[in-house]
Amino acid sequence: MLYSIVPLSILGVIPARYASSRFPGKALVSIGGKTMLQHVWERASQARYLTSVVIATDDLRIRDAAEDFHARVVMTRSDHVSGTDRVAEAASASTAQVIVNIQGDEPMLDPAAIDAAVLGLLERDEIPMGTLKKLIEDRAEIIDPNVVKVVSDHEGNALYFSRSPIPYIRETAAAPPAVYYKHIGLYVYRRDFLLAYSDLPVGPLEQAERLEQLRALENGFKIRVIETEYESLGVDTPEDWHRVSALYEKMVVTE
Repeated sequence: MLYSIVPLSILGVIPARYASSRFPGKALVSIGGKTMLQHVWERASQARYLTSVVIATDDLRIRDAAEDFHARVVMTRSDHVSGTDRVAEAASASTAQVIVNIQGDEPMLDPAAIDAAVLGLLERDEIPMGTLKKLIEDRAEIIDPNVVKVVSDHEGNALYFSRSPIPYIRETAAAPPAVYYKHIGLYVYRRDFLLAYSDLPVGPLEQAERLEQLRALENGFKIRVIETEYESLGVDTPEDWHRVSALYEKMVVTE
């Protein structure tokens, strides 16, 4: 049974900050009468394999809003460079063996995607980190640098992540139809690896692509990549908020 490979403690951490260069305060915007943060927390809490879910923040406004809907909150330092560092600080205060970094700006998160990523990592004892990918159906996303692409080997481990189209098709007439996957930014870590991640050297690929997950590959660590049908709908701008709000309202009406 799958349950036999699941350890006793798997912690889901939602890093949330108030400051955002493109959309300040986005974690607390309303979607269907609830904050975006509450939507993410409620959906993450439905994942079968998470023992607990916490919100990690450095802002009292987010803490107060989270406590209003009875979420667990961990206050973290305000000088973290990335969400991963914030997740690591929250994880260090727990005894969880596996930690899931759940993006706080995806209010339509599928709990099954979390479970898929967790199980994919736990199937391979030697892998320290896991994530998700989805088949690209909109051809425009292939050349969009804001959509990160990923290629994997035959065992389902990441070969590379890039903002460029990968693979590149050199001779389209002779080559089979290309298949492209986009990276879904949900991460699963084994505890020791996460706590040491920020100390790994930053390499030229990470610097060039501005993709933090390349740090693991550049330092010789494998990343398990599980395919999902989940379509990530992140909220980075006010325009994204209005689009996701409309989709949510439509979904509620049709249910």
